[in-house]
Amino acid sequence: NNVISKTSWIDNGYTVVNDFFESQNEFNHLKQSVKANIIKAIRLNNIQFDENEFELLNYHKVVKEDILHNNVIKITRNLTEKDFGLDINKFLHKAEDVLKCKLKSFVKELNKVHIQVRISRPNTLDINPPHKDGYLNYWKDIINIWIPISGCDQNTSLPLLPKSHLWPENEIYRTQNKGAKINGLPYHVPCILKTAHGKIKMIRPNPKEGDAIFFTPFLIHGAGVNLSKHTRIGMELRFPKF
Repeated sequence: NNVISKTSWIDNGYTVVNDFFESQNEFNHLKQSVKANIIKAIRLNNIQFDENEFELLNYHKVVKEDILHNNVIKITRNLTEKDFGLDINKFLHKAEDVLKCKLKSFVKELNKVHIQVRISRPNTLDINPPHKDGYLNYWKDIINIWIPISGCDQNTSLPLLPKSHLWPENEIYRTQNKGAKINGLPYHVPCILKTAHGKIKMIRPNPKEGDAIFFTPFLIHGAGVNLSKHTRIGMELRFPKF
């Protein structure tokens, strides 16, 4: 009775949902809202740049130092639907249609709706380690939705390990909670170091603009190093099962 139990992709643990947005205009509106929020976060950190010339793909040319980037993402990971002018229920109902189950947008443990903008500069450690969100109690019964916003392709998309949600936990070697650090910052979810299934070989689904990746919180994912010359921007939604 888990969140993906009524889907045809339960064995893989993920799927790419085509046309998650009703129209190109709806997607473009969200993209512009993401851009506006990133510009606001840069401005709040007193970084000098030309707002009129700023492009998401070139974020790394404006925010170059790790410490400044970390200050920016402290803001972009704590946004709400009001910051984007989103009707979150529209996305919620679309997700319910995909999963054939009832969802809610409010995460009780966080006391808010979860919306996070992920920013990954080229060839940096702007990443999370390989992990499962389901190791944290409040993410055990949710659906992960990852939306490409800008700079997403086969070299930058979110890496996933299909079928890994079915592996017994005694075949997975991991750290404790907050047992891994990236760029000096502790990561809350345990980092997966190795498995009984050999080398961790992830794939990168390559959703186009307007699509979204749906995946179970028990699927191994992360370590999405950006292997391009552009900044990758993605948006993350998490909806708990009702």
